[in-house]
Amino acid sequence: MSELSLHAAITEPALARRALIGLAFAVLAVFVLAPLGVVFTEALAGGPGASLAALAKPDALAAIRLTLTVAAIAVPINAAFGLAAAWFLTKFDFSGKALLITLIDLPFSVSPVVAGLCLVLLFGANATLGGWLVASGHPVIFALPGIVLATLFVTFPFVARELIPVMVELGRTEEEAALTLGAGGWRTLFTVTLPNIRWALLYGVLLANARAMGEFGAVAVVSGKIRGQTATMPITIEMMYNEYLSVAAFSLAACLSALALLTLLVKALLERQHARKAQA
Repeated sequence: MSELSLHAAITEPALARRALIGLAFAVLAVFVLAPLGVVFTEALAGGPGASLAALAKPDALAAIRLTLTVAAIAVPINAAFGLAAAWFLTKFDFSGKALLITLIDLPFSVSPVVAGLCLVLLFGANATLGGWLVASGHPVIFALPGIVLATLFVTFPFVARELIPVMVELGRTEEEAALTLGAGGWRTLFTVTLPNIRWALLYGVLLANARAMGEFGAVAVVSGKIRGQTATMPITIEMMYNEYLSVAAFSLAACLSALALLTLLVKALLERQHARKAQA
C-alpha cells in the first residue's frame, strides 16, 4: 500500500468512521447479542430457582457430563494431530502437500450430517466392521465412540489451521540450528518449536473446544438421541424444546452459551497477554 493510500485510509471523514463502527455494532447486536439476550431471559423467566432445578435433572446432568467428556477426549487428540500435521506440512517439502492441505480443510466444506452418515455406513450394525464391533460388545454408533469420532471430524481443522500460518512465518531456521547443535527431534520440538507456537496452539484448542461442545449435526446422526445416554447438550436442548419444556431447554442453552462465552473470554485474555509480551 502506498503512503498516499495509507494516509487516505487512516484519514477517513469522522462521519464515515462512525457510520461503519455503528453498522458493525448494529450487526453484532442483531445477530449475536440479541439471541444471547433472549436465551438468558427465557432461561430466567421462571426465576433462578426454576433454572437451577431444570439443570439439576438427571437428563440435563447427563447431557452436560457427556458433552464435557466428548470435548475432553476429542480436543487433546485433535491438538496432537493438528500439531503433527502442521509440523509435517511446514517443515518438509513433498509432492501432494496441496492435497493434504485440502484434506485438512475437508470438514469445513462437508456437511456435518453427511459426515455422520458416513460414520453410520462405516461403523453401523449393518456394516461389516460395525457389525463385528457390535458383536464383540464394542458398538461405535449410538455410543460414546461414535460421538467422539463425529466430533473429531468436525473439529480437526481448527488446530492445524491456526498453526500452519504461524509455523510458515517462523520458518525452519531455529529448528535447523538446534539440530546442528546436537539437539534431538523431541528436544527441538519442546524447547524451540512449542514455545514459538504456544499462543496459536492455545487459540486452536479453544476454538476446537467451542465447536466440540456446540456440534449438533454429525452428533445427532451417530448418537441416536438416546435421552440420558447419548444426548449431548445441543441435542437435549432440541428434545426439551420440542416437548415444550421451555425453561429447561433455555436453561441448558444458557449453560452451553456460558461455556462458549467463557471460552471466548479465555481466548481474549490470552490474546491480551500475547500482545503485552510482544510489546515488551
